[in-house]
Amino acid sequence: MSDTPIHVLAVSGSNQEKSLTRAALDHLAGLLRGAGCTVDILDLNGEPLDMVDPTATYSADYYPALKERVEKAQVIVIGTPDYHGSMSGAAKNFLDHFWKEFAGKLFGSIVASYEKGLTVTDQLRTVARQCYAWSMPYGMALQDKADIRDGEIVSDEFRDRLEMFARDLRVYGGLLATQREADLAGSDPGFMARYRAKD
Repeated sequence: MSDTPIHVLAVSGSNQEKSLTRAALDHLAGLLRGAGCTVDILDLNGEPLDMVDPTATYSADYYPALKERVEKAQVIVIGTPDYHGSMSGAAKNFLDHFWKEFAGKLFGSIVASYEKGLTVTDQLRTVARQCYAWSMPYGMALQDKADIRDGEIVSDEFRDRLEMFARDLRVYGGLLATQREADLAGSDPGFMARYRAKD
């Protein structure tokens, strides 16, 4: 089992001030920090991003700092409400800003949904796969009042699942991060070889 401390980027894709998604991510961040990890929370309500424009985004003033946060992350957790069976526009717009920066990293998802968030979780896994990232074999879903009320977790079952989620992100994220770093630094013909720095 990997005990490597990892750095997690947790992205809150909700535009609501009192966000279930953000409350769940805050609790997850506490669990991860308690296990020795570092967590960077990107709240897209407080830090909104311009819509991706391939002709302007990558030279925009905000982009270098945002890219650095993504590159530093070893694990990425996307939190989003379920809007019509899909992720929020804010979450999708964040994902559209990047591609190769996600390669070889572990993705996890937390979805606020009355429908278990299955289609949203599948879409997030598709994005991860298209960007050559790994994804957790399960997603986290939560409901208003049943799982979180007034920003506090009220469901023992959801609390237990979050503890499992935090443990798995740390363990498998650490294993993948260690191998990713070795692949980038090494000379073996693995998939990550294409992302090695060119001399």
